[in-house]
Amino acid sequence: MAESPLTTHERVASSAIGVAVVRRDEHGEWIATAANRHFFKPLQAQRIESPAPAVPVKTLVPPAAWPGFQEALEACFTDADANAAERVGIAHGSGDLNWRYSLTALTPLACVSYVSGTATPLDILATTVAIGPAPSSSTHTQASNASRYRAVVDSAYDAIVTIDQSHNITLFNRAAENLFGYSAAEVLGQRIETLLPESVRAHHSQNVRKFADSPLTDLRPMSPPRMDESNSVFGRHRDGSIIPVEIAISRIDVDGQIEFTAVVRDITNRAQLMDSLKKQAVTDALTGLPNRREFLAFVDKVQHTQDALSVFILDIDFFKEINDNYGHHVGDEVLCVLANVGVSQTGEPSLFARWGGEEFVAALPGADAATAHRIAEQLRLRFEHQDFEHAWRLQPVPFTVSIGVVTREAGEHDVEALMKRADRALYRAKNSGRNRVEIG
Repeated sequence: MAESPLTTHERVASSAIGVAVVRRDEHGEWIATAANRHFFKPLQAQRIESPAPAVPVKTLVPPAAWPGFQEALEACFTDADANAAERVGIAHGSGDLNWRYSLTALTPLACVSYVSGTATPLDILATTVAIGPAPSSSTHTQASNASRYRAVVDSAYDAIVTIDQSHNITLFNRAAENLFGYSAAEVLGQRIETLLPESVRAHHSQNVRKFADSPLTDLRPMSPPRMDESNSVFGRHRDGSIIPVEIAISRIDVDGQIEFTAVVRDITNRAQLMDSLKKQAVTDALTGLPNRREFLAFVDKVQHTQDALSVFILDIDFFKEINDNYGHHVGDEVLCVLANVGVSQTGEPSLFARWGGEEFVAALPGADAATAHRIAEQLRLRFEHQDFEHAWRLQPVPFTVSIGVVTREAGEHDVEALMKRADRALYRAKNSGRNRVEIG
């Protein structure tokens, strides 16, 4: 037995494509006389399983898509050409789906004018088909920017580290891995204190809050960050060693969440160079002793306390004859011998330094006049008796020294005046026959 033919509504409902037959009612409203469950279904907040006949089309179309869809219906319905091509458009649904719709006028043959060949359509066939979302330019741009950002971050010579509001590490580039000795997988999600010396960990959170709340932080974007000594801090390598670094920190608002990104530069070589230059500035190149500048700074610091202080000036007797008889290279050796013995004789907290030429000085904190005289006399005797070990390059060179000793007077804070008194005491020792100690 042959099956009964499907009704119009049954044929529409059986289609996998969204289909509806649309016309105007007596009030001029657009209604769907037949619509299957696929018609704009994914675009709706509520699911329509079997739309009944005479459903207002406006209730089936998303509000955002309705104006365009209504305009297309109006144009299709009023088109005078019965053979007009279908009208198509795109409706934007919820989520990631878009829908393509097409509208085709359905005009009964009896309504067609034999004179003009035109007629007003009574129904419109509307179909909808889901299409994948076209990749938006913004999405593509964001993906491109993200790839570009990642490439720049990973190729940077400086370490780049980002932390979130909880001070957990969220970004750790390759240079950071090389600098701190950790892989990104090991530190992502860990506290930033992992990369800090233990001595500063306790106060780091407080320092970050101060930085975030500082009004100067808001001014930073107006001027480029700089790397200089004012930004010098210390990091901690995985092996526990301390790393001198410079940092430039930026506060960033990401979707209402605050992040801090630090560009970290290893300045180990520069720090070593600076230490070397600073040492050279206060060190005698020949003997390795502190020079006059360092000595005066040391004495001035003690002068601003109430501690007892004695100083002496030492001069090698007849040093010119040593240079003339043995050569300047031997004279330099004598200066180095005297430097080594002088340091061993005075010891800490005293400071033994080269004053200039063949003159040396010693600052003896806590030493009164008697103690200072005793130390100076013991040193003089060691040189007189050659009471020290030294592998001379040629042969032992005998030499003696003259020493002038003074002790700071109560209320005396003038370093220059103190050294002038010591110089006068040395002058008396030399005028009194040399190889002796005089107290000023």
